Amino acid sequence: MEIQDNHNDPGWETESTGSSRVGFSGPLITNKRTSNKRSARFKDDDDCYVEITLDVRDDSVSVHNVKGGDQETALLASRLEKRPSSLGSQLSFRLKQVSQELRRMASSKRFNKVDRSKSGASRALRGLQFMTKNLGAGDWSVIEARFSELAVDGYLPRTRFGKCIGMNESSEFAGELFDALARKRGITTHLISKAELREFWEQITDQSFDARLQTFFDMVDKDADGRITEEEVKEIIALSASANKLSKIQERADEYAALIMEELDRDNLGYIELYNLETLLLQGPSKSTNLATNSRVLSQLLSQKLVPTKEPNPIKRCYRRLAYFVEDNWKRIWVMGLWISICVGLFTWKFIQYRHRAVYHVMGYCVTTAKGAAETLKFNMALILLPVCRNTITWLRSTKLGVVVPFDDNINFHKVCAAGIAIGVALHAISHLTCDFPRLLHATDAEYEPMKKFFGEKRPDNYWWFVKGTEGWTGVVMVVLMAIAFTLAQPWFRRNQLRLPKPLKKLTGFNAFWYSHHLFIVVYVLFVVHGYHLYLTKKWYKKTTWMYLAVPIILYACERLIRAFRSGYKPVRILKVALYPGNVLALHVSKPQGFKYTSGQYIFVNCSAVSPFEWHPFSITSAPSDDYVSVHIRTLGDWTSQLKAVFSKVCQPATSDQSGLLRADVAQAQNKPRLPRLLIDGPYGAPAQDYKKYEVLLLVGLGIGATPLISIVKDVLNNIKEQKDLEEGTEESGVKGNKRKTFATKRAYFYWVTREQGSFEWFRGVMNEVAENDKDGVIELHNYCTSVYEEGDARSALIQMLQTLNHAKNGVDIVSGTTVKTHFARPNWRNVYKRVAVNHTKQRVGVFYCGAPGLTGELKRLAQDFSHKTSTKFDFHKENF
Repeated sequence: MEIQDNHNDPGWETESTGSSRVGFSGPLITNKRTSNKRSARFKDDDDCYVEITLDVRDDSVSVHNVKGGDQETALLASRLEKRPSSLGSQLSFRLKQVSQELRRMASSKRFNKVDRSKSGASRALRGLQFMTKNLGAGDWSVIEARFSELAVDGYLPRTRFGKCIGMNESSEFAGELFDALARKRGITTHLISKAELREFWEQITDQSFDARLQTFFDMVDKDADGRITEEEVKEIIALSASANKLSKIQERADEYAALIMEELDRDNLGYIELYNLETLLLQGPSKSTNLATNSRVLSQLLSQKLVPTKEPNPIKRCYRRLAYFVEDNWKRIWVMGLWISICVGLFTWKFIQYRHRAVYHVMGYCVTTAKGAAETLKFNMALILLPVCRNTITWLRSTKLGVVVPFDDNINFHKVCAAGIAIGVALHAISHLTCDFPRLLHATDAEYEPMKKFFGEKRPDNYWWFVKGTEGWTGVVMVVLMAIAFTLAQPWFRRNQLRLPKPLKKLTGFNAFWYSHHLFIVVYVLFVVHGYHLYLTKKWYKKTTWMYLAVPIILYACERLIRAFRSGYKPVRILKVALYPGNVLALHVSKPQGFKYTSGQYIFVNCSAVSPFEWHPFSITSAPSDDYVSVHIRTLGDWTSQLKAVFSKVCQPATSDQSGLLRADVAQAQNKPRLPRLLIDGPYGAPAQDYKKYEVLLLVGLGIGATPLISIVKDVLNNIKEQKDLEEGTEESGVKGNKRKTFATKRAYFYWVTREQGSFEWFRGVMNEVAENDKDGVIELHNYCTSVYEEGDARSALIQMLQTLNHAKNGVDIVSGTTVKTHFARPNWRNVYKRVAVNHTKQRVGVFYCGAPGLTGELKRLAQDFSHKTSTKFDFHKENF
């Protein structure tokens, strides 16, 4: 569409009556090549011609007549009316602006050619939101208040525009949006008034899809000529990638821009227009790998009454919560009940025993309290060793006892015993030091007479007498050592969560926790000595401290010897080292002879080059049928940082066909580098290994928490391959008549949520292998990248368009680099549970979660909720991560 050239037409006229008045009707397009091309394209369309006659008087311009077009065209033409100080330059700018707007209107008439009734289109029509709920869309009063705070002399600078509208984390994107809105209004400065900000706000909050699409087009079309070139596409791709923290897409902006131009510019014109952009946006997004839910299931899904409701009756509501709690924690409840009962029983027994002894008449209830606390202290000092006997726990959890005892909570129970010890020590020490001893010192001769057989003929004359004795100094030293170990074991010290001066900072962290915990070797020796030298008990068979400790200490000592012998006797050979984005180190080592494990278990790793004494636990990421053992270690503390530094020295930059940043393929290298000595110990049991009990799995991993779940996915995949080989007759199952045990898992849903794009490199090979071999759709993979704004947000709109296009053409996701398409933002976990519940009615689903504790509560509540409201039962398992 253009305004035709009428220079030689009789209708062209000039009048001058008393003033310099000029009427003009002519072409508004100065580019002759473009004008000819556009005229040729629309030469048969009479509706595309618009004639505008301008009345120019001195330094003013008014619209004299408009022929052709509609009401919108007339409104657009009225924008030429201006009273500028410099008529020539301003008129030229206004003529050019209206010409560009008319060409955009011509392009917009093609919108109706795109079918917006398709499901994919209807989904896209709800997208491209510049203002989402998180940014307070539609609330002008909030924006107005921010303007008052951020404005300088009544004008808002471009640099503060993003903060004003709520795009705090996307200042660069907000700046480009500012430029697009300013170009449309002819604003050439980087300052806007409140009225102009109101116009901007009304446009970006306009719910019309055409308006949103036009705004986005204006952002890309930086020279405002109604066309988008490849260079402009490249710039907006780089901008969107930067806003969403997708560095790899930013690096390949040239390649992706060429892909878009190749797809949309079929005539090789060198540009694309608005309707091309709409076509790309309204393409239905391709489905994720193995995503299968038929229409019957979807209709059933919509009919499910799974909306969370609140019980109006408070009594019933409390009862329901209590029932949920008991059902989910009955194992913990009976174990804690038994432990508390034993502690109370032991305390009561000793309390009553000393209540009837002569010493009670001198020391009173102080001595009964001290002795009762001492008895519970002996019990807990013995019991606290059992939860850390890992080999024993791993064996017990596989027995029938594992059905009623929560062995997966062994570390939590270890902490409970520690709390019991702290209470026992406090009661025992305070009762003796502040009550027993002072009362004995101030006792009369008659009162002291029964005490002579315990404290000697001569009554202690001062407080120091008690402290310097064996009973005294051993007790004081034990309290000090326990206090140190207990303090450094707290999360804020163990995980370096406190801001301390540098000298004190070295006294915290995992190293401090690990070494301080070994002070308990000294504590146990002193504890036995202290329990033998008692004031009030002289007969050896009544000194029961060693009786409590004998079996647990022997068991724990055997455990440590087995671990030392097993790890030292079977060194491993390092096969491959890879350093991935996100500070993740992957180690592939040879499998020791006789080393058998189950997916979901973990091992301890020791590197003598970092520390000859420290052992750290890591989940196994390889499958049991693999001929190697692998772990993925994220750098979070001092030990892992040093481990990464040690192995980085022997690695080389990865080639183009390899994943990772640095690699060392030792098994294939001709000149093998000298690697540090690595020891492993295990495997040990973990909650995730119970996956074999379920036909349906829901696996949820956050970041590096996906490691045990990846092993499960690989194990399911390997069993799929083996079943396929058996069916094809390419693999013998062993002795004739020996039937191979059937693998229970028939369906697995894997949800991996990560913050960084580079994280997907950790397990790219596994993802591609699943897509290649899982033809029956047993494993359903869902990747989520939370750094990308949610689907529908304008900041991620182009990424989504590009993702759909590249996946449809090349079968590769641009975010993850795998065949599995990545979702944006965080999953709606209620919808995830809902879908699994509908697809697997009357079945039991094993939910396995490994990651940050923040999500544990929500996933557990949903498992309980759906188990009670549907016929599907969800068993929730939390990995102690």
